[in-house]
Amino acid sequence: MAEGPRSCDCFVSLPPGSKHEQVIFGKNSDRPRDEVQEVIFYPAENHPPGSMLECTYIQIPQVEQTHAVVLSKPAWMWGAEMGANDQGVCVGNEAVWTKEEVNPGEALLGMDLLRLALERGDSAWSALSVITELLQQHGQGGQCREDPEAFSYHNTFLLVDRREAWVLETAGGLWAAQRVSEGVKNISNQLTISTELSAEHPELRAVAEAQGWWDGQGDFSFSEVFSPEQPPARMELAKQRYRGGTELLHQYNGSVTAEVMMSILRDKPSGICMDSGGFRTTGSMVSVLPTDPSLPCVHFFTATPDPSRSVFKPFVFSDCAAPVLRVVSPQFGAEDPVRKQPRFQSKVDRRHDLYKAHQGALNTMETNPDEGTVIYEILREMESQCLSDISAMLNGEIPGEELGDLFFDCVDAEIKFYHAPMWMHWAIAAGDGP
Repeated sequence: MAEGPRSCDCFVSLPPGSKHEQVIFGKNSDRPRDEVQEVIFYPAENHPPGSMLECTYIQIPQVEQTHAVVLSKPAWMWGAEMGANDQGVCVGNEAVWTKEEVNPGEALLGMDLLRLALERGDSAWSALSVITELLQQHGQGGQCREDPEAFSYHNTFLLVDRREAWVLETAGGLWAAQRVSEGVKNISNQLTISTELSAEHPELRAVAEAQGWWDGQGDFSFSEVFSPEQPPARMELAKQRYRGGTELLHQYNGSVTAEVMMSILRDKPSGICMDSGGFRTTGSMVSVLPTDPSLPCVHFFTATPDPSRSVFKPFVFSDCAAPVLRVVSPQFGAEDPVRKQPRFQSKVDRRHDLYKAHQGALNTMETNPDEGTVIYEILREMESQCLSDISAMLNGEIPGEELGDLFFDCVDAEIKFYHAPMWMHWAIAAGDGP
């Protein structure tokens, strides 16, 4: 069977890379093309002492308090591909392969670690520390796609808050981290930390030397020491996307905005916006984190595949925030193929309402170019209006509390648009619609 690329890309811009005094985070989640990604909000909670938490495959001790989070996640797993919390922290992860063997047993998925970092961390560094401690206690491993054919990997993470970003790269239970305090940075499916280590596992160098991967002399380059000598094809393909992402970020260095980040995630020539064989971009996220702590953070999600033909919809944490059920997938309880043993022996329909409606629009775009152009233009206008509202809020022109339901409103409007008859689409495009 020919192997398609499995990949993701994460980006961050900090002042002076950003146009305004904002940290801009972005990620494309590239997954099996039929996998459904849901966007779901979980409120802050207090938990009884000694309680246990059910992750995708294993249970771990729960902490007494967890932060509110909004997650873009494959519907079948507990963890998430990307997300944010109410403390102004964003995290995205990437698959990576190293000289350390992948654990074939079930442990914490990298996506579980990402969600746990957001639920428990109040800064980028704190979230990083959550991941490294859990790696030490529980390890990482387990099936990473909804399929009986084995597929697992290690993980790298981009963790961001209002002040700084951290790149965390793992090899089994080992890890290295690099702090980013200004400018632009991207990661793909490869190790990128060279000799500029800001923090590391206490036994990292000793293990490398004991394995014969490093002679103990001179500078220690994490990426050189731990990258596989014969990397899989998927890592070679990631190099092209990594270079393309770096070039795009540097092209806009000093002027990065949410709109610029969205355009980068929509870039097809670089492969960042993926549609290749059995894989594609199944969900996308862009976050705006103002350096001024009095201003709210804004998190944009597509909740649908292919950002070039999707709408980024804004979510703002507020006292009235609640799950938007039309982007939440059905639940199957004990009958879910991920819960039954052996796992993944059957398929279920995980599509949520927006996903189904968007599928119809994609089909129209592909089969009827004229109608597709109209749909595309109206979607962009919807997104532009949301961006204008958010800009007004960040400039103090609209109280942030008034935008607490904006994500719900945008999802609802998008679904209604997809279900409207085509004559209404033409009327809206001509300026005569409602």
